[in-house]
Amino acid sequence: MPTATTRNRPPVRSAVAAAVLFAAAVALVAAVGSWAAATSAEQYAALRLPGWAPPAALFGPVWTVLYVLLAFAGWRLWYRAADGRELRRSLTWYGVGLVLNALWTPLFFAAQARAWALLDIALLDVAVVGLLVLAARRDRLAAAALVPYLLWVLYATALTTAILTLNG
Repeated sequence: MPTATTRNRPPVRSAVAAAVLFAAAVALVAAVGSWAAATSAEQYAALRLPGWAPPAALFGPVWTVLYVLLAFAGWRLWYRAADGRELRRSLTWYGVGLVLNALWTPLFFAAQARAWALLDIALLDVAVVGLLVLAARRDRLAAAALVPYLLWVLYATALTTAILTLNG
C-alpha cells in the first residue's frame, strides 16, 4: 500500500498529457534556438574554427534527435518518480537545464556574447550531469537517453571554448 510520500503511477491519460507537455517544453527551447540562430550559418562560417568543428549543416539534425531524447527522458523521470520530492528535484534539474539550453544560442549568436555563452554552457554541463545522476538512480532508460545529450553538450562546451579562444 502506498504511503503518503509514495507516488502512484499516473493514469494513461495523464501520461499522454505529460508527454505532450515535455515535447512542448523542448519544442519551445528549440524554437528559441531557431529564432536566435537566424544568421548563425553565416556567423559560424565567418568564425575561425578548430579543425574538429562540425559543419554547420550537422547542428540541426543532431539537435533534433537530442531534443526528442531529452523530452523522452524528462517524461520517463516524471513517470517513474517515486514521490513528490524526487519529482520536484528531477523537474528542477530538468527545467534549469532547459533554460540554460535556451539561453546559449541567443547569447552566442544573437547577442554575440560568447564569453557569457561559455559560462551558460558550463552551467548547462553541470545541470545535465545533475539530471543524469538523478536519472541513473531512478530509471536506466531515462539515463541512457540523456547520455548522447551530455556528450554533445560537453563537445559544444569544448567547441565554444575553442571558438572563444581563436576569435578573441
